Amino acid sequence: MAVGRFQVMATLQAARAYVSGMSVASAKSWGLNRAIFYAAAKKGFFKPKAGPPKPPEFKVPMPEEKLAAVRKSFGVTHLGDEMAYSVKLEGKTMFTIGSEIQTPENFKKSIEHRFSKSFSKAWQEAVQICKGYDKGVLQSQHYFYETVYKTRRDELAQKWTEMAAKPLSSPKRKTKR
Repeated sequence: MAVGRFQVMATLQAARAYVSGMSVASAKSWGLNRAIFYAAAKKGFFKPKAGPPKPPEFKVPMPEEKLAAVRKSFGVTHLGDEMAYSVKLEGKTMFTIGSEIQTPENFKKSIEHRFSKSFSKAWQEAVQICKGYDKGVLQSQHYFYETVYKTRRDELAQKWTEMAAKPLSSPKRKTKR
């Protein structure tokens, strides 16, 4: 399977969040959330409702008392000048769009799966890319998009697709003669 712009956006956004101080779990949630948000905005599906946000009715399989705590934790989290709706799930910040919570498991299914077994290499590269920018770029929605993502999205999609297509190298065995 090809790694597309959606996966590049999610991975770079997750790396951005991680480098900015979020845990890996929260960063992956942020990355998937932002990729979904930008894809929906690009296609014109996102139409915010007027007035203050209401906690959504989350569709998460868990006991009602835990679900009540998740609903109660609903709020806004900022990464620089960008914001996303969030909840606390098992003590970790997870991001939401509508009634959907973007979890690390969702990130694995939607993003990591496309990389085959090479996601860890792509993740390390994305983190290094983000570490190469100053905090001002990482904290700005506009500058991150224009400077970090847009300038290399197609290059990374091609590179990561090729990387995913290659079989993992296995250690060479010594043969007895």
